[in-house]
Amino acid sequence: MILTVTLNTALDITYRVPALRPHASHRVSEVIERPGGKGLNVARVLAALGHEVTVTGFAGGATGRVIQDRLTSTPGVIDALLPVSGATRRTIAIVDERADDTTQLNEPGPEVTPSEWSAFQEAYEDLLASADAVALCGSLPPGVPVGAYAGLVRTARAAGVPVVLDTSGEPLRRGVAARPDLIKPNADELAELTGSHEPLRATQDALRRGARAVVASLGTDGLLAAAPEGRWRAAPPARVHGNPTGAGDSAVAGLLSGLVDHLPWPDRLARAVALSAATVAAPVAGEFDRKVYEELLERVAVTSGVNAA
Repeated sequence: MILTVTLNTALDITYRVPALRPHASHRVSEVIERPGGKGLNVARVLAALGHEVTVTGFAGGATGRVIQDRLTSTPGVIDALLPVSGATRRTIAIVDERADDTTQLNEPGPEVTPSEWSAFQEAYEDLLASADAVALCGSLPPGVPVGAYAGLVRTARAAGVPVVLDTSGEPLRRGVAARPDLIKPNADELAELTGSHEPLRATQDALRRGARAVVASLGTDGLLAAAPEGRWRAAPPARVHGNPTGAGDSAVAGLLSGLVDHLPWPDRLARAVALSAATVAAPVAGEFDRKVYEELLERVAVTSGVNAA
């Protein structure tokens, strides 16, 4: 079983409009709602790949009930979300069809009380007992300590469970020091962590800060990976147009899937890049276009060593 942690779950709402214009009314051509937050997106992709996945984190209020109701109809995903007294947030993605662009609006999330956080830590430790790997994903809701991910990384390491960390800012900085098996920042998050805007130098610095492996998302240029076994760059054969929301989450799913399947690094990266690109081609986060994925998987270019620079 793969465990994904989403402390700040969300109801993802996607609006499609012919063209997004400031200070104007818009006629929405389509509305799609899905359980969201980075870890839930990761879980749906993993389940679609055939993995058994358990999701945990927090859910509260009417929005939280909608999320849990919809998770019950998601094959392969087990709901282990914990209740909170506050209301789960919503995220709004507005897809501008004419510009082929997406505008994202993210609410902050509910206030988590100390007793709710303690209950989560106990449940998390119990879930690790049957986990093959765990992903810690996304932002922290108000009330959760900024060093929360560092503590969860240490708990996973003590249980002997490989842990992937996908967050940003101060939670990432503190989490890296706890020595996660893998971090997956984008280029901006990596630069914020290390102070370097040169991706290869920044990945090496992140390793020195404590990460056992680093895979950096470079947008349409693919992924850059650094690990004790070597370094690699993986890129799609061509740019895929569409909605990029959730593409990074699908990359995490590909890396986790490759980890538990014991794939070598080049194959893990090819899977992650193909899934990420196939998610851009899909209409909403947490889904991927399987035909695009299968077509791209054999065509992802992976270079190693000095050629990865």
